Amino acid sequence: MAAQKDDFQKYMDDGINQAFNQNWKAAIDAFSRAIQLNPNSADAHSNLGLALLNAGQLERALKIYRRANEIAPDDPEPLERIAEVYEGQGQLKEAAQQYVKVADAYLALKDWNKAIANWEHATQLTPGLVGIHAKLAQAYERLGENKQAIREYLTLAYNFRRMNDVDKAIRAVERALRLDKNHTLALNTLRALKSGGDVVLPAEMLNRGQAKQPEMESELDPFWTPENDKQDVGEESDPLGPMGEAMTLAMELMAAHVVESGLTAFVTHALQGMEFQRQGLLEKAVDAYRQADKAGLRHPGLKMNFGGLLVLTEQPQEALKHLGEAVIDPKLSAGALHATGVAHYKLNDHKNASRYLIQSLQAVDTSLVADKSEIAELMTVYESLKVALDGRTTESLAAINERFTGLLSGKEWKQRIGETRRHLDETLRDEGNQGLVDFLVAKGGDELAQSVSFIDRCIRQGLFTLAMDEAHRAVERSPFYLPIHVRMAEIMMKEGRIRQAINKYNTVAKAYLVRGENDRAAAILEDVLEMAPLDLEVRNSLIELLEGEERHEEALNQHIGLANTYQQLGDFERASQTFAAAERLARRINAPGTKLAQIKHYIADINQMRLNTRQAQRIYEEILEIVADDEKALRGLIEIYYTQGNQVEAVKRLDALLSMYAQKGQIPKIVSMLEELVRTYPSDPALRSRLAQIYKRTGKTKEAIEQLDALGELQLDAGLDKEAANTIRQIIAMGPERVDDYKKLLAQLKV
Repeated sequence: MAAQKDDFQKYMDDGINQAFNQNWKAAIDAFSRAIQLNPNSADAHSNLGLALLNAGQLERALKIYRRANEIAPDDPEPLERIAEVYEGQGQLKEAAQQYVKVADAYLALKDWNKAIANWEHATQLTPGLVGIHAKLAQAYERLGENKQAIREYLTLAYNFRRMNDVDKAIRAVERALRLDKNHTLALNTLRALKSGGDVVLPAEMLNRGQAKQPEMESELDPFWTPENDKQDVGEESDPLGPMGEAMTLAMELMAAHVVESGLTAFVTHALQGMEFQRQGLLEKAVDAYRQADKAGLRHPGLKMNFGGLLVLTEQPQEALKHLGEAVIDPKLSAGALHATGVAHYKLNDHKNASRYLIQSLQAVDTSLVADKSEIAELMTVYESLKVALDGRTTESLAAINERFTGLLSGKEWKQRIGETRRHLDETLRDEGNQGLVDFLVAKGGDELAQSVSFIDRCIRQGLFTLAMDEAHRAVERSPFYLPIHVRMAEIMMKEGRIRQAINKYNTVAKAYLVRGENDRAAAILEDVLEMAPLDLEVRNSLIELLEGEERHEEALNQHIGLANTYQQLGDFERASQTFAAAERLARRINAPGTKLAQIKHYIADINQMRLNTRQAQRIYEEILEIVADDEKALRGLIEIYYTQGNQVEAVKRLDALLSMYAQKGQIPKIVSMLEELVRTYPSDPALRSRLAQIYKRTGKTKEAIEQLDALGELQLDAGLDKEAANTIRQIIAMGPERVDDYKKLLAQLKV
C-alpha cells in the first residue's frame, strides 16, 4: 500500500515536471498512470485535464474535468476549465452558463473578485443576461464599487427596455440613482423611459458588444418590486425622512377623501389644517387637525399628519395616540413607525424608541430592494439587530437611537440606509453583537462606516498604504473603535510585518478583555494562532483566558497545541511537561477516552523520538486500556516487541489488530500490514504463515504458495520437520507447478 502511494506521487511529480517543460504527451501519460493508482484523486484529474487542454484534446479534457468535478464538487477549478473547453469549442452560450456556475462556486467561498470576474466573462460571451447583470450590479454595490454598479444597472435598464418591460427598466435606473443622484446618463435614461423614448447603453458596454438582443430568462426576475415600492430615488428625499414623506403622501390621500366627503362637519377643519401645514404654520395646523378629529374624521392621512405634527411640536405623548392608527396603512407605515420611534425617543423611552426606529429602517430598506433574495437577507440583518440590542443599558440605547434618528433624516437618508445596513451585516458577522453595538454608539458612526468600506476596498485591491492612512484617520476620529485596529493588524500582516501585526492583535485582544468581551478576545487570539502557530506568548494568553472562562475543552485543545509547538521547536522537555499537564486536565474534566488517548499518543511519540521505547511501550498499553481497539497503539506495540525480539507478544498484538481489521471487513489492510511486516522481518514463520493464509482466502494462489514455500524453508532450517511436512502438504493441495518436487521432499522427510 505504501509502495503504491509512493508510485502515485512519483507519477504526479513526473507529470508536473513534464507539464512545466510543456511536454504534454508525457504529462498526459504520467497523470493517467497516477489516476490508475488512485482513481479518486481530484488533483490528478485536474492536472490531466490541463495537460489534455494544452494538447488540444478538448473532448477528452471535458470528460476528465467532469470527473474531477464529481470528486470535488466544491472546487471551482474543474468548473472553470469546463467553461474554457466550451469556449474553445465555440459553444459560447454553454460556456457562459458554465462561467455562471463557476461564479456561484467562488461566491460560496466568499471570493467576490473571482465571482465577479466570471460573471463579467459570461456577459461578454452572451450579452443581455439580465439575471447576471443584476448579480453583478448588487455585488459591485456591496463592495462599494459604485461606478461599476451604476454601469450594470444602466445595462439592465437598456435590456429591460428592449424586452418592453419599462417598469423594471425604471427600477434599474432608480437603483443606479441611489448610488449617485446626479449621474447624467442615469438621469437622462430615467427621463427617456418615463417619456416612452429609447435608451442607450453605457459606453463601456457598447465597446464590449453588449448591444445584442437580451437573452430571455423567464426563471430570473431580478427586479421584482413590492406593491408598496413607489419611491423614485432619483428625486431629492424629504429631509424629515420617512415621516416627512409619509406626511406629504398623507395630505394627498386626505385631500382626496375630504373632497369626496361633501359637506361633512370635519371638512373645513381638515382643509384649514392642510393649508396651515403647507405654509409651515405647524401649531395652527395641529389645532385645526384636532378639531377635524373631534368632528369625526378618521382617515389614516389625518392620523399621520396630526401625529407627525405633534411630534414636531414637542407633544410626543399625544402623538402616540394617533400614530398607531396610521401604521396600519401600508403606504404610510414606514413614516408612522419613524414618527412613533421619534416620539418615544423624546419621551426617553429608549427601549420602545429603538424598536420602532428599527422597524422603520426595515420598512424603508425593504421598499428600496431589487429582488426577493435581498429582502430575505436584510430581514435577517434587522432581526439580528433587534437581538443585539436586547438588554442593553439605557445609556447605550439612547446613543443608538440618536444614531438612528440621524440616519433617518437629511437629504440623503435613503442612500445612507442601504450603506449602513450592509456595514451592520458585515460588522455582525465579523465582530458579533457587541461589535455591532460598538459601531452604533461610536462617535462619527457614519464616517466610520465609510472609512471601513474604503479600507476594505483598498485591502482587496492591494493598496495597503492608502488603507493604513485611512485607518489612522479613522482612529483619530474614534480611537476606541476596535474593528479599525483589527484592520490595521490585517494590513500589517499582508505587508509582511508579522511581529507588528501580532503585537497589534494582542493589544486589541487585551482591550476586549478589559471590556469583558472575552469571547471576542479569544476569537482574535485564535485567528492570530492560525497565522503564527508557533507564537508561544499568544498561545499562553489564550490558555489563560480560556481557563479563566472555564472553557475547559477549548483550553485542553490549546494545551495540546502548545505542547505541539514546543515539540516543533525541538524543546522536548517542555513538550512532555505540557502534554502531562494536558493529560491531568483531561482527567479532571472527564474528557472522552479518545481525547485522553490522543494526548498519550503524543507523549508516546516523544518517547519514541528519544529512544525511550520502554516508556513508550507502557503508554501504548495504557492507551489500550482506555480504547481497546486503538489501531495506532497496537501497531506501536507490534513494532516495539519485534524490536525487542519478543515475537510472542508481537504476534499476540498482531492477531488482535488483524482480528479488528477482519471484523470491519478491511481485508486490504490485513494484506498490507502482513506484507509490510514480512518485508521487515522475513525470518518470522508466524508472519509467513498468516500472509499465506490471507493470500489463499483472497484467491492469490501463486502468492500463497510463495509464502508457504518460504515458511517451509524456515521450518526446515530450524529442524522443525513435522511442521515443515504440514506446510508442504498445504502446498501440494494447492496444485503448484512443480508438484512432484514437493512430493519427493515430503517423502524424504518421512514424517
